[in-house]
This record gives sequence, structure tokens and C-alpha cells, in this order.
Amino acid sequence: MTAIEITQPGGPQVLQPTTRDTPRPGPREVLIEVHAAGVNGPDLLQRKGLYDPPAGASDIPGLEIAGKVVALGEQVSRFALGDAVLALVTGGGYAEYAVADERTTAHLPQGLSMIEAAALPETFMTVWVNLFQRGGFKAGDSILIHGGASGIGTTATQLAKAFGARQIFTTVKDAAQQAASLELGADVAIDYTREDFVEQVMLHTQGKGVDVIVDIIAGDYVARNFQAAAMDGRIVQIGVIKGPASEVNLFPMLTKRLTHIGSTLRARSADDKAAILAELQAQAWHHVHSGAVKPLIHATLPLAAASQAHELMESGRHIGKVVLSVAHEG
Repeated sequence: MTAIEITQPGGPQVLQPTTRDTPRPGPREVLIEVHAAGVNGPDLLQRKGLYDPPAGASDIPGLEIAGKVVALGEQVSRFALGDAVLALVTGGGYAEYAVADERTTAHLPQGLSMIEAAALPETFMTVWVNLFQRGGFKAGDSILIHGGASGIGTTATQLAKAFGARQIFTTVKDAAQQAASLELGADVAIDYTREDFVEQVMLHTQGKGVDVIVDIIAGDYVARNFQAAAMDGRIVQIGVIKGPASEVNLFPMLTKRLTHIGSTLRARSADDKAAILAELQAQAWHHVHSGAVKPLIHATLPLAAASQAHELMESGRHIGKVVLSVAHEG
């Protein structure tokens, strides 16, 4: 099969097509003919040599896929040959075929294309576990979502809206992203190139701050998040695009009784991921089925153009998800 490998740590150009043996499914795994694969921040970190795959995972990047089941492990009970599915994988998504644990695989939700479905597992599960399970988001909360035009940001905006957020703030980099974020449900989309998000949050909350902050940025945003948070606020760290915080005054954390938490999804056990997926299906899938919440696709590129997909992601120009399409004869 054709796959995309990381030839060495570096820029997007190190992503190159290669030929690999088609993987065989283990006892509880399905082999999926990949029709589409989502591109995510962890893929970029892995390419740079900053995020090693978990033990036993494929070295091929790609954490979320959609396609058709073409082979079954002997203990698989949830799927049949030919089923259209989406899956969260620990690696191997940038390929014509990939194996997935049946516990982290789901039938394609009605109304979604393969491209849209491939943009769902990693992003929606990451938002669900961090915002809802760990961040304790509930109806009536106000929320600030950094990177509002990213896959994480557009997903968090839609889910927060669907689950009754009182007020949604996002940070974006230009007028196009601002308009898109407002259309998705944000009440205030802050252009961080022209406006200070702490000032804007405080202005629109009458000085109270927000209950929940979702942050993929880190760096100097960490200290500023403490300033923008309300009393008993929760700050959920999903990414660290700007790297570590060089200086953080912890006093606001004490005086505001803040909670700052974070996690990654990839290294969790299959059972943990299965529980997250099951809860997401039980509580949020109806919003996907109705069309109220769905992955926002910015661009679709062929598998061989994985390097261009990474370039687009790193430019920050995208609004929503970047997806790789995989062609199969017949």
C-alpha cells in the first residue's frame, strides 16, 4: 500500500510517499480501506520530532480516519465487512489502509460524507474529554475558545453553543476567521492581531471574566488566561502552539480559585477512548445527526499532498479542518 512517512524530523517537506505492507488486524481490530484522513496538530508535532507515537503504534502519522471495513480480527463483534466507519487510531492514518481497535471505531453518522467523518474522531473526542469531562462545562457557562478558527476551535464553538453556553468568546487572526466564528455561534470573535482578548472579555462580561477557557496556544496566553478567567474558572490546556510559559504569576490562580488542567488523547488506553467515544455518541451524536454540529472542512487534498496540508495548517489561514482524501480503484 501507499503511505506517507516522516523521513526525518523537520518541515513539511519530510513527509514523503512510501510503500508499506498492508497491516493485518489483531484479534479486536478491523482493517479499514481509508477514504479520508484528518490532519491534526499532533501530526505536525510528530513530524517535527516533538511527539513520539505510543509504544506499539505505527510510525505513520494520522490519528483519525474514515473508510470501509475490509477485514476483521477473529474477536470483532461490532462490525461487518463493507461497513462505512470512522475511527480514532494511534497512528497510521496517512495511508491507503489502517487498522483500528473496534472499540474506537464507529459507524458513519447519518448525513456525513467520508471527508467530514474523517475530521470528527480526534477533534470531537479531544474537545469532549477536555471541555465536558475534565473542564466541567455546563449550560449557562461563559467560555473563551482560543484558536477559534482551528479544528478544535470550530468544534468547541459548535458544541458549546449546542449545549447551552451563555456567552461564547473566540480569538481569531483576521476578518475572514472572525466572520466564520460568529456564524458558527460565537457571540464575540476577537481579532488578536488588533485587540487584547483580556480587555475584550472583561468589557463584555462587565468585569467578571469567563467560566471556562479552552487554550491550544500556551506561551504568554497562560498568564493572560488567569486574568480573563472568572472566579472558580476552569482553564483547559489542549495544545501548546506557542510553547511553554516563561513567566506565570500564580497569585490570580489562588485569589480566583482557578483550576488549570490539561491532557492528551493519543496515549490513553483503548478502553478509556472507547468510554469517551460512547459518551460522545450518547450525548452529542444527535446534534451531529441533526446537522446542528458537524466538522467544518476548510480544504481537502490528496494523500500525496500531505506536505502541502501541513504547510496550510502551519500558516494558520485555515478555518476548520484540513483532510487528506485517499483514492481507491473501483
